[in-house]
Amino acid sequence: MTDPKSFLTSIFNAAVAAADPEKTIRNHLPAKPKGRTIVIGAGKGSAQMAAAFEKVWDGPIDGLVVTRYGYGARCERIEIIEAAHPVPDAAGLEASRRLLEKVRGLTADDLVVALISGGGSALLPSPAPGLTLADEIAVNEALLASGAPIAAMNTIRKHVSTIKGGRLAAAAHPARVVSLVVSDIPGDNPALVASGPTVPDTGSREDALTSIAAYGMKLPASVMAHINSPAADAPRPDDPRFAGNEVHLTASAGVSLEAAAAEAKRQGIEAVILSDAIEGEAREVGGVHAAIAREVATRNRPFAKPVLILSGGETTVTLRAKGKGGRNSEFLLAFAIGIDGVNGIHALAADTDGIDGSENNAGAFADGSTVARMRAVGVDAKAMLAGNNAWTAFNAVGDLFVPGPTGTNVNDLRAILVR
Repeated sequence: MTDPKSFLTSIFNAAVAAADPEKTIRNHLPAKPKGRTIVIGAGKGSAQMAAAFEKVWDGPIDGLVVTRYGYGARCERIEIIEAAHPVPDAAGLEASRRLLEKVRGLTADDLVVALISGGGSALLPSPAPGLTLADEIAVNEALLASGAPIAAMNTIRKHVSTIKGGRLAAAAHPARVVSLVVSDIPGDNPALVASGPTVPDTGSREDALTSIAAYGMKLPASVMAHINSPAADAPRPDDPRFAGNEVHLTASAGVSLEAAAAEAKRQGIEAVILSDAIEGEAREVGGVHAAIAREVATRNRPFAKPVLILSGGETTVTLRAKGKGGRNSEFLLAFAIGIDGVNGIHALAADTDGIDGSENNAGAFADGSTVARMRAVGVDAKAMLAGNNAWTAFNAVGDLFVPGPTGTNVNDLRAILVR
């Protein structure tokens, strides 16, 4: 192998290909209804899901899907709206209003197909009565800075919304709702993807309040008053309005990791999967992965080299400063510090949707020389990590990974090659 970066890129591409909407949706098509078929959706991969659905569905459809700016796809019968992510904006607010309007007034003969992928939480702002878009933005910003796991974040989000937590499906009753979900959630609970607009879960407002306190979140007084009131209660999974609905997981991190491992083996490198559901502070998870890689490189255990070590899931970043970065680049900067000076280790950490944080990179590459190369251009890796400034550090040495939007979203991919 002459180019580890090319090898790691091929591993990323294999993981993304396994979540290709056109391949996965075809296997989960619902039965055609007597009445209308309405397609709705939200998420960073939902426009591509809509384009795929148009190709494989041979009946009449009407629909509306919201995705992130720059993530649109060409559709003929389903309208695509773009809005802001990770912080909501007015375009997302209008998209939420129109989605709710789209499913109202349907009958039991009608079918609603919901195309849901990660990122839908931010793309579907729909403040509860008495709250404003500014309130939802404040909640989102507090969540992103808190370091809370995604499950806790989405439980809070659904209790300040009129569309999340199953409410969009409830608005479609009595029509049958079939949700096709691309999971970016550790554990693959479809009710937590995009805060479950069409799939309710058991998380309560008491759970939301517990998480707010546990992670020291400072939310607007109006938001706290709402969550403390019964008006915030979300529909329960046993609500009769959901009785005839279906939920299908069409793609997940686990399936993509298996595809990545298969591609490595095809190229002659054994692969091991640590887990598809790793959570925790990004820099701490990076340190643990670095320790495993060092052990393999120096002692040939617990895996024999050469080997590709894979993991997935969704780490979190507790913001301590206002640097540029994302959870994958922060993971990888901590990893690079942990393998500094160790030969034969090469790694890629990237978000499978193509964007890590708010810049245009999906993540970055690192090896045992990364920290030294940063030092050579005047960049202190440890200071950059302390300042949540991983993007700047990797940009300085030309190691950002920029594949562009991928059209899917099955969370983070971490691939570590020990030669």
